[in-house]
Amino acid sequence: MLTLRSDRGDSLVIAPEHGASIVGWTDSSGSLLRRTRPEAAVAGNPSAMGCFPLLPYANRIAQGRFAWRGQTHRLALNFGDHPHAIHGVGWHRPWTVDSVTADSVRLSLAHLGGPAWPFAFAAEITYALQEDGLVVTISATNRHTEPAPMGIGLHPFFARAADARLRFAARGVWVNGADSLPRQHGAEPATWDHSQGLPVADDRLDNCFTGWDTPAQLDAGPVALTLDASGVFPNLQVFTPTGADFYCAEPVSHVPDAINRPDLPSGQAMQVLAPGETLSGTIRMRRRDTASFPAAGTS
Repeated sequence: MLTLRSDRGDSLVIAPEHGASIVGWTDSSGSLLRRTRPEAAVAGNPSAMGCFPLLPYANRIAQGRFAWRGQTHRLALNFGDHPHAIHGVGWHRPWTVDSVTADSVRLSLAHLGGPAWPFAFAAEITYALQEDGLVVTISATNRHTEPAPMGIGLHPFFARAADARLRFAARGVWVNGADSLPRQHGAEPATWDHSQGLPVADDRLDNCFTGWDTPAQLDAGPVALTLDASGVFPNLQVFTPTGADFYCAEPVSHVPDAINRPDLPSGQAMQVLAPGETLSGTIRMRRRDTASFPAAGTS
């Protein structure tokens, strides 16, 4: 594992060998992401850590099956008895450390194709501590011989204190069916409208909000953060499992199961990269001086 430190005193622990996951991010106020239990860190379980990258797709692909250019592909299921392929390839692979400084690291991953994903790609992720927080840059390049679908995202787990609140604006949301896959897209119901801030515990969500207006604002106890992302991440997957000690707000480049939905509009669909073409974006998690929500439209 690698430990990065900023001049301000932040500490960021990365596990390159376990999906380029963040094991922990702390400052003088405490943990800024969910604390990773020691047994999870030793076992190398990314889904129990603080954050991991999503690529070459985000969230679920129904039954691990999709058709591409006239050929049907069946992916190896990768999450226990879960019926769908989930979160891509990167979170289950060891990454290579390409460069490291006191407060930043660049990691890379080469995927040659296979049962987990049929198309070859190369990926990079950079974690950089700055004075006001953490900057994460993710890129993926198509190394297949033909055009191929690509998606990227980030899956942070935030500590869920009793007073945890989440605020962001969105233009729409996908309602899921019983299979946990998106079923219908429309305007947010009032109980899911986060534009003025909602307590995280009020409703169980595992839904994709489309056209979200960055930054999102996250408050939990002494931790007050903004979550900002570049335009390649127009969707925010919000996961608030009942009874858990965490919640997730995940910037993603496409909606769940997008590869099986050819009629999705731009911004919700997976991008198609020509050979050698790269998809890249940046996510920033910045601390705020106060846990109170600022006025709408400010961060």
